[in-house]
Amino acid sequence: MTRFIRWGTVCIQMRRLVIKEAKTIRKRIYEHLREELLSGKLPPHQRLIEAKIAKEIGTSRTPVREALHSLELEGLIESIPRVGYVVRLIGEEEVEEICQIRAVIEGLAARWAIRKDRDELIRELGTNISSCEEKVLNGDVRFFVESDAQFHEILCRFSGSKRLLELAQTFRHHMLRYRRQSIYVKDNVLRAIEGHKGILVAIKKADQEEIDRAIRDHLEQSKKDILRYAVREDVQAEKKELGC
Repeated sequence: MTRFIRWGTVCIQMRRLVIKEAKTIRKRIYEHLREELLSGKLPPHQRLIEAKIAKEIGTSRTPVREALHSLELEGLIESIPRVGYVVRLIGEEEVEEICQIRAVIEGLAARWAIRKDRDELIRELGTNISSCEEKVLNGDVRFFVESDAQFHEILCRFSGSKRLLELAQTFRHHMLRYRRQSIYVKDNVLRAIEGHKGILVAIKKADQEEIDRAIRDHLEQSKKDILRYAVREDVQAEKKELGC
C-alpha cells in the first residue's frame, strides 16, 4: 500500500515496509540453531556445515550463512580458517564471568521482587524447592533441570522487569549449554537445592546482603561443579580423538 505525505507544497510518496520472506527464513534458522546450541544438542567442537544445514532445512545457503554469522557475533560459534564454523567450547574464564554477571542480575531481581510481593515470592520459591527435592530424593534427578530454571525465573519474574528476566535466562543458558551432564549427578543436584534453600532463607529475612551472598555462593558452587565435569569431559574427548 502506498501513502502520500504532504511536506509544504511537495507530495512525498511513502511505501509501507514489507518484510521479505528471506529475512523470516534467516530469523527462523537463527532461532532454531541457537536453541540447539543453548540446549547442548550441538556439542562443543562440532562443525556447522553451511551446505548441509541448508539441505536439511530445504533452503538456500544465504540465510544459513547469515544466521551463522549472527551466532558467531553472539559468541556461540566461531569461524576457523580452512575448517568453517564450529561450536565454541566454554572456558573457565567465561564461566566465571557469567556467574558474576548472573549474581548481579539475580541480586537486583531479588531486591526489586521483595519490594513488590515478598509473601507470594516466598510461597512460590518454597513450593518449587519442596517439589524438586521430593522428586530428586525419589530418584528423578533429571527433574531438577526444569525446576532449577523455574526457581531462577520466579525470582526474576517477581522483579517485574522483563529485561532482567530475559538477561537471566540468556546467561543461565550460556552457562549450561555444554555441561548439562554435571546437573544430572545427584550430589550436585542436592547441593544446588541447598543453595536454593539458602536464597529462600535470606529472602524471608529481607536481608539484601545475605540474599546477595546466598546467590553468589549458590552460583559459585554451580561453577565448581560445571568446571569439574568440564575437565573430565575434555579429557575423555581428548582420549577419544587419540583412539585411547
